[in-house]
Amino acid sequence: MSKYTRILSIDGGGIRGIIPGQVLVTLEEKIKNRTGNPDARIADYFDLIAGTSTGGILTCIYLFPDENNRPRPRFTAQEAVNIYLQRGGEIFKAPFFKKLQSLAGVTDEKYPSEPLERLLKDYFKDKKLSELLKPCLITAYDIEARRSRFFTQHDAKKDLDQNYFVRDAARATSAAPTFFEVAKITSLASKSYPYIDGGVFANNPTLCAYAEARTKLQRKPTPEDSSEGNPTAKDMVVLSLGTGDIKESYTYAEAKDWGKIQWVSPIINIIMTGVAETVDYQLIQVFDSIKSPEQYLRINTVIQDSDAMAEMDNVSEENLKKLKRRGEETALENSEKLDKFIDFLL
Repeated sequence: MSKYTRILSIDGGGIRGIIPGQVLVTLEEKIKNRTGNPDARIADYFDLIAGTSTGGILTCIYLFPDENNRPRPRFTAQEAVNIYLQRGGEIFKAPFFKKLQSLAGVTDEKYPSEPLERLLKDYFKDKKLSELLKPCLITAYDIEARRSRFFTQHDAKKDLDQNYFVRDAARATSAAPTFFEVAKITSLASKSYPYIDGGVFANNPTLCAYAEARTKLQRKPTPEDSSEGNPTAKDMVVLSLGTGDIKESYTYAEAKDWGKIQWVSPIINIIMTGVAETVDYQLIQVFDSIKSPEQYLRINTVIQDSDAMAEMDNVSEENLKKLKRRGEETALENSEKLDKFIDFLL
């Protein structure tokens, strides 16, 4: 058993969740080969899994218990990706009248929420957040209280007002403004809250996960140090997975006279990419400061803005294949890094 507190964090990015999902397919297969255990699952080798939006949904999938084989995980990493590949088209699909009514998301949400809610109910049934297999952190934002919200399995076990149906937590973290309507969900203490996608403040939730582990998890004692308490950076290993950075440059000449309308799309892209890069920078400094840079691994890829893969809701068969292929390529490009990281996990 690893002496480290092992953290997995997955960014938001809509259907681009296929990319980190495919990286985790490779990681799970590598672990199976290394351990000789054909039943190895992602949940077995992490002590905390965090996710935003699509990453939050993946978090729920990896930690979801198998009703017929407790306390084992229900889904393999490949089955998690298959949900996106086989049913992603149901989520980002709008009837003609909806497209007309919303003007493609300008005057109303772009997609009806019922297909997404139906899919989440199909997979998560009536399981509660407290019943997930390991501690988790799933981000959302309360627009009424104006504060960030973290759905955590470990807190849900102790407080009914922090316990929700898994499907509702997944719906809240993925309520992306302009794409889906605000999620109004009710805790098991019968209190209702209006949430939107956690990507508005933490599209890369890795630093949130690090902070959660520092304050909520117990460090693992070792023969060299049996003291109790919360883990510090030296006690942790962190794997952070992106859904693809969208890179488009803007020249001074074209941007200098932009107003609100012209800035809407570029500023969202810049904020989401910039915040994710800042989190990466901060964690690099944390682990460099303890002279253990190898205990933090960020894996991501760059997607050009002109590429169909850049769209969070492009669920054409061709694009799904491209995303799967990009995920496989990203895993292959980082194969040696993943091999070294597995040493920490084991």
